[in-house]
Amino acid sequence: MSNVSHTRSDMGTHPDVSEMQARHDRIAGGRDVALVEAPVLLVGLYCAVSPWVLHFTTSQPALVTHNLVLGIAIAVLALGFTMMPERMYGLSWAMCAIGAWLIVSTWIVGSSPDAGVIINNIIVGALTVLLGLACAGTAMRNQRS
Repeated sequence: MSNVSHTRSDMGTHPDVSEMQARHDRIAGGRDVALVEAPVLLVGLYCAVSPWVLHFTTSQPALVTHNLVLGIAIAVLALGFTMMPERMYGLSWAMCAIGAWLIVSTWIVGSSPDAGVIINNIIVGALTVLLGLACAGTAMRNQRS
């Protein structure tokens, strides 16, 4: 019979180990905001579904589309932060701008919005701005080092 058992060897003897470690360090180096990515995704998804959660679909049709589009944009940014962090953290400032627009746009896009709609968009916008600032701060810190 032939010997089909695989012997395990030390990875340190692999000829490309130093290159693999350097690549891993380069990719994982910008992952300081890993704890922020999930809340950004959740805020984006909530913003997208908030018109149906708060039932302002019939009274504010313009805000329904507005929140849906902005929520999807925030969620796509979060997915980008997860998939390509070294390229996407520069767009953290765009997330701050989206959050600021979300706060102000309730009065610009909607006509006589309800108090619940106003409070919802202010809270979601403020969370978006804060999470965007956290991502931007980490990106700036990683660029310096």
